[in-house]
Amino acid sequence: MHLPNKLLVAVKTFCFYSGCILVLIVYCCAIAFVIPFVNDKKQQFVLTRFHVFVLWWSKWVCGIHYQVEGQINIPNEPCIVLCNHQSIWETFFLQTVFSPLSTVLKKELLSIPIFGWGAKVLKAIPIDRGEPIKAYKQLIKEGQDRVISNRSVLIFPEGTRVPLGKKVKFNRGGASLAHLSQAPIIPVAHNAGLFWPSKGFFLKPGLITVRIGKPIYSSEHNKKQLYEESTTWIESNRDSLVNL
Repeated sequence: MHLPNKLLVAVKTFCFYSGCILVLIVYCCAIAFVIPFVNDKKQQFVLTRFHVFVLWWSKWVCGIHYQVEGQINIPNEPCIVLCNHQSIWETFFLQTVFSPLSTVLKKELLSIPIFGWGAKVLKAIPIDRGEPIKAYKQLIKEGQDRVISNRSVLIFPEGTRVPLGKKVKFNRGGASLAHLSQAPIIPVAHNAGLFWPSKGFFLKPGLITVRIGKPIYSSEHNKKQLYEESTTWIESNRDSLVNL
């Protein structure tokens, strides 16, 4: 990338983040008076309006567009959403597509001002990665509670944002939760890391492709099969999208 292009990307990225911060401050002040008076489903809608803004703002300022393949595969019932994790972008996007949705995340994130409050309102499942056995039991218990409450559960089986080209072993918690709750798995793959990297400040223009797979029904698979089929689908589609 030539110097003028790098400078332009830097300026646009700075404008993007500055706009997000300003809107977030105003937005939080406004919804603080609304959230206590609306039900769970409306809370999800109200809180994710900022996510919609981020997606639009990144498109308008930084030229990050996106397309979705397979949206018809999203069922009208609670499901376990398993998705590869390359950037922050997909955490915004998925909240706008699956609703209501509870996200499995590391408990440290709840201490972040504003974000932590929003995560609690959206009934996130905070786990302690330092205690894997306890985290697994919490995931299964609270995950089943969310499904019973008619909420889908989002899990990033890689456990953290993974840079392009690097591969890690997928966690089996999502398959276990699907098996025990009998909720279908919806596998999702994307290439957001090409334009919104897991590490680094700069956002690059381009077209993100999100691919949503067909439901993998727990009633038709055992726990091992659920893990292997969902993992194979996500990894193969993730790799093909990155190499488009």
